[in-house]
Amino acid sequence: MSLDAPADTTAEAESTASASAALADTPTVRGALRRARTWIVLGAVLLVGALVVLIVQGGLRAPGPTLGADNAAPSGARALVQVLRAQGVEVTVANHLEAAIDAADGATVLLFDEHGLLDRASLRRLAGAADGLVVALPRFAALEALAPGVRLAGTAVGELDDPACEVRPAERAGELGHGQGLLTIDDVAEGDGWTGCFPDGDFGYALVIGPSDAGAELSLVPSTAVFANDTVDERGNAALALGLLGERERLVWYLPGPADAEPAGATAGELTPGWVSPVLVLLLVVGLAAAIWRGRRFGPLVIEDLPVEVPAGETAEGRARLYARGVSRLHALDQLRIGSVGRLTALLRLPRSAPLPEVIAATTAATGRDPLEVESLLVGAVPAGDRELVELADRLAALEQRVRDALGPQTSGPVTSGTEASDPASVRGPATSDPTTDHRGRRP
Repeated sequence: MSLDAPADTTAEAESTASASAALADTPTVRGALRRARTWIVLGAVLLVGALVVLIVQGGLRAPGPTLGADNAAPSGARALVQVLRAQGVEVTVANHLEAAIDAADGATVLLFDEHGLLDRASLRRLAGAADGLVVALPRFAALEALAPGVRLAGTAVGELDDPACEVRPAERAGELGHGQGLLTIDDVAEGDGWTGCFPDGDFGYALVIGPSDAGAELSLVPSTAVFANDTVDERGNAALALGLLGERERLVWYLPGPADAEPAGATAGELTPGWVSPVLVLLLVVGLAAAIWRGRRFGPLVIEDLPVEVPAGETAEGRARLYARGVSRLHALDQLRIGSVGRLTALLRLPRSAPLPEVIAATTAATGRDPLEVESLLVGAVPAGDRELVELADRLAALEQRVRDALGPQTSGPVTSGTEASDPASVRGPATSDPTTDHRGRRP
């Protein structure tokens, strides 16, 4: 009883230790956060990026349309509108074509079609309804409809200080600031009564005035610098703008809007209710959160010790049987040669990257053997059968031993290798191996 007790105690301790080692640690909040830190960081980066985009878009969005009558931004025209009203001009803001045409009778109309929404028919209707039409930054379609023969000609270089025309608003202005556009007038348009003011050499004019088909006075200003808040006070810009727009008691300030665009087929966004887009975004966020939540719910890995050892002799024997079954004598010999060359390189104190000719030369110098014989043994010889394969394996082992003997007693000894694949006995098979071992190379 006393002799069996320690054994029982040891067995119980070993079973307890193995059982405790097999138990997995209980997941904790800190561990879960540690495993999910990559997803948390990624989500935080996406959230910060979305906030930055929203802030930037909100900061860059203009407070109103370009040349808007109520827009106090640099691109707006609120300053000019307030001055006109202070001079007694009645300014009416129109957002669509019909409203502009209804208010155009006996008035001057300022047209700024930034996006080219009006077609040629609409432009001609507007010109026929107004007593005077001032077109700011006319586009190609507007010129074709209202002023055939007048063409866009780029931007003026520097300031323009000579009106060079007998138009009263231009003469009152005297000069214009930087950033003026240019228009050219061909002979046909000039014959129809079109006149240019503020020439920039022979490149074009900053103001072109002529009659419409209905007899109204058309003024084409190929720039917004004359009317915009940030440039209206430069040189004679304000005088020209007040002279063109304040000539009559009423002024219609017309900026075409979405209602003036040609009707088109309704898009999917227009047909869906307003709450659909937020719900889709919410579903996307919920789906992403669910994927992150469920995608990492794996328990901790359980490490299981597998005390399986495969003897090197069995591995070498298995490879040898594979070579024998596939009649891969040359491949087996190549493996033996690779091992021999590596060991010869180490014995001869050569670098591991030494080329094969250098190893052959060093081996020849150490053993005094014929270089062609050594090269044939390490490279050239091809075994025609199993007998020749065994002979070449023996010769490789003999060559290694001869090099070891030639270099001195400090390197003498049995040939060693990382595997038993270079041992001639392993090539011959179990029949020529040590009789005291079994077919797997193990002693009983």
